[in-house]
Amino acid sequence: MRTCPDGHVSGSTDYCDVCGAAMSSGAAPVPPAAPALPCPACGAPTSGRFCEVCGHDSALPAPGGTAEPIAGRADLAAILSESSDPTVEFGNAESSGTAGRSVWVATVVADRDLYERMLARKGPDAERVEFPGYYPERRITLRGNDFLIGKRSVSQGVLPDIDLGIAPADIGVSRSHARIHIDRDVLTVTDLGSTNGTSLNGVDDLIPPGTPVPLHSGDRIHVGGWTTITVTFESA
Repeated sequence: MRTCPDGHVSGSTDYCDVCGAAMSSGAAPVPPAAPALPCPACGAPTSGRFCEVCGHDSALPAPGGTAEPIAGRADLAAILSESSDPTVEFGNAESSGTAGRSVWVATVVADRDLYERMLARKGPDAERVEFPGYYPERRITLRGNDFLIGKRSVSQGVLPDIDLGIAPADIGVSRSHARIHIDRDVLTVTDLGSTNGTSLNGVDDLIPPGTPVPLHSGDRIHVGGWTTITVTFESA
């Protein structure tokens, strides 16, 4: 076990299990940060996926832009250096010929109502979870079949498609928390035996672990202490 710069005890050696901060010692080597590039939305310099000024998600097209889809994972810095209007798609892309088709989109928000319900029922991490002061909405296009919801850990080999370990991280979310599966236009979510479980649409009853549960456009997936993921079927 190691201690992060903020004093939390963590089983991971790269990022803190509690707050998501990089470990100060004994951590796996961290790749150099990408160079600062202008945000596609506001033009402010940014080296991460989310702009610190306006909160724009670089995984989405710039406002008013029409980007060509990019299959699978890609290095964001390389994409930004080649195009001022990038689209990064997560998951196992089936084909780049998706223009004009509808796609599933996952919108991640900090949900105050979920947080208050968790405190009221005294959830497992109720004494440690804090609601973030600022958490910009994130929209992730789901092109492919399977999408892991969790928190990134290089040391454990966990690389979620919907990474909830980006600061401020929800400590109630497990490393491998749940999985979304898409089969044509049918979408399901499966809890992977997470510590705090997964619930849907404002109901505190948890879905059974290991059992795929069908979802419809507009359904809300609740994980951790305050994270809600709304799935919608939208025109590409």
